[in-house]
Amino acid sequence: MKTLRGLGVSAGVAVGPAHVIFPGHIKVTRTRIPPEEIEEEIRRLRQAMETTARNIRRAQERIPENLGEVRAIFEAQRFLVEDPSLVAEASEIIRQGFNAEWALLKVLRRYQKIFSELPDAYFRERFRDLEGLVEMIIGALRGEKPLGGPERAIIVARDLSPADTINLRPENTLAFVTEAGSRTSHTAIVARSLGIPAVVAAKGALEEISPGDLLAVDGTTGEIFVDPDPETIREFEQRERRFRKLQSRLHQVADLPAVTRDGHRVVLRANLDLPEEIPYAREYGAEGVGLFRTEYLYVAREDLPPEELLFETYRQVVETVAPHPVTIRTLDLGGDKFASVLNLPREINPALGLRAIRLCLREESLFRTQLRAILRASAYGKVKIMFPMISGVTEFLRARNLVEEIKQELAQEGHPFDPEIPVGAMIEVPSAVAMADLLAKEADFFSIGTNDLIQYTLAIDRGNQEVSELYEPLHPAVLRFIWTTVEAAHRAGIPVAMCGEMAGELLYIPVLVGLNLDELSMTPQSIPEVKLFIRELSYHQCRQVVEKLLRLTCQDEVREALAEVFGPQLKRFSKSLWFE
Repeated sequence: MKTLRGLGVSAGVAVGPAHVIFPGHIKVTRTRIPPEEIEEEIRRLRQAMETTARNIRRAQERIPENLGEVRAIFEAQRFLVEDPSLVAEASEIIRQGFNAEWALLKVLRRYQKIFSELPDAYFRERFRDLEGLVEMIIGALRGEKPLGGPERAIIVARDLSPADTINLRPENTLAFVTEAGSRTSHTAIVARSLGIPAVVAAKGALEEISPGDLLAVDGTTGEIFVDPDPETIREFEQRERRFRKLQSRLHQVADLPAVTRDGHRVVLRANLDLPEEIPYAREYGAEGVGLFRTEYLYVAREDLPPEELLFETYRQVVETVAPHPVTIRTLDLGGDKFASVLNLPREINPALGLRAIRLCLREESLFRTQLRAILRASAYGKVKIMFPMISGVTEFLRARNLVEEIKQELAQEGHPFDPEIPVGAMIEVPSAVAMADLLAKEADFFSIGTNDLIQYTLAIDRGNQEVSELYEPLHPAVLRFIWTTVEAAHRAGIPVAMCGEMAGELLYIPVLVGLNLDELSMTPQSIPEVKLFIRELSYHQCRQVVEKLLRLTCQDEVREALAEVFGPQLKRFSKSLWFE
């Protein structure tokens, strides 16, 4: 029996035979095309793209309506394959005398550089989706049929793109194992959406696993056993029963309040990307939406979305979530993602460049359209507006003043809206922490985005594997910044939330409770477990521990002190979840 380890990205366990998808889908030969055959080669390309578009449409029809994020990935691919610019770029290379397969590969490599420089890991991962699209088109050029679904198997691959998963049937796919990938990769998104256990970043999987090998996969721990012995198989059968019981229990407690043993209340909300994810938020007991990301309405279009489309989308979310509130984050995109629409310059360091609120304030018409749509949607339920990447008071006031101008416009036009709509700032830049006391006098609320706050505080690119181990949420500087932000907000009488990944990790929950955050926002699936853990904590004890942690000098000391106090309790809690 061999043991492999990776990153568990979709909970659950599975035992079954391996179905291995070997790498190397895109292997093409450069061939010279005679001038008289060039138009026929372009026609062959167009035909292959039409075939691919039909295959994608068929795949979309099989995806359940509630799996919005998966549908959005295929929708983005369909948009790309039907975009005239893709065939135009490839045709230009064909006219230079090269075959269609080679032309597509050249176009792909050009886009690879653009995607690799994007500041957000989620959007960097979307290059794999584009790569998968090119795989499908080249397959159509060669007359290949899409991959068929294996019978009751565990899929093993270097990575999985829509090209690989387009015809896989969830009922026969026991689990995913990939050598590449992250929490935001296509594999992770599909697996979580379909409830399929998945382990990514499992180095050596293709070397150690052969087609037909029996595998035991745990999508929670990241463990992979190759040719497991009978004892391990029995253990996995027990894990499967415990997992089913856990899921049932978590659903039963979804509507309980998150209140500590000594009566301290914490509001738990959901982070959402798409309206179709709302059923999950309600199912898992979210008290509204703490972060509704709006970028998906922009990234898969060749033009900017009109106000009416934005308004109808926001209205749908607000009405569905009512009576709970929805916090809508305004656009958090960088220049590279808009290059084809806004003609913005390429940047050496996009993470520190023209992105988020900076982009919106520079492209005021873009910002106005979104703000008008959000304000109009506020007439249909509780809405909050949140500005990302605020670095100081001047920036926030410029954005807030624009909101006030648009209110006057809408009033004159007769559009209803909430005149008292709360407007808040995301705290994710060190300068915003330094100015938190002054920002708190202007903002109606704060929301701490720990993903970027940690990155900027520690000067670490969280997408760079060379320094990723230095990305430490428990670094004393990070804890002090959160403490400073919360204290400034509460002195000014405004609430403070956290919407970064840190909010959904059990290890950090005692710290966040002790830091006195009013709200925590996370992926819907994390809410029940976090809620149950909060109900077992003592707020008074969490405060005492945090006061001690804030006096420590390094992250190792913080982790040791935290483990000493809450380690046994966290182990007991986890054991009770899995074994009761």
